[in-house]
Amino acid sequence: MSTTPIDAKLDLVLKRELAVPVDLVWRGLTEPEIVKQWFCPKPWQTTECRIDLRPGGEFYTNMQGLNGEVHAGASCFLEIVPQERLVWTTSLLPGYRPKSPLSADNGSCESINFTCIITLKETESGTVYLAHVMHSTPDQMKAHEEMGFHEGWGTTITQLEELLKQEKA
Repeated sequence: MSTTPIDAKLDLVLKRELAVPVDLVWRGLTEPEIVKQWFCPKPWQTTECRIDLRPGGEFYTNMQGLNGEVHAGASCFLEIVPQERLVWTTSLLPGYRPKSPLSADNGSCESINFTCIITLKETESGTVYLAHVMHSTPDQMKAHEEMGFHEGWGTTITQLEELLKQEKA
């Protein structure tokens, strides 16, 4: 499904079969008002989302926890193939501007740079969703995994699927 090879020492992968059509999944990934409803595990909330859906465009989210925690960040879209492939990186700001070097030891998600390739494939029963998240070092990958990558991203894609099932009905 993905044309980019997976490196087990640097990459995290989440694959799901979603019981909703690919056009709805694409909307769920690219329309800010929909993204705000599912992008972080509840009870956290995505309070802000900006999407400039073009190479070099901005992907920004602001996520807030119940105790006032905030995780906000701008990323840069690299590639957009409607209803098939969405690539963005936290290593660049919009307009392909390099981010300032980050401290890899502060334990926050802002300290992890990665590139995410989301691939969608239409099936008879819905959509295969594949998130391939590439890191520059094994330590970055391990930190992202220990932060709860599989549980967190798994929870959010389930939230997206449930939301889209309601929209489909």
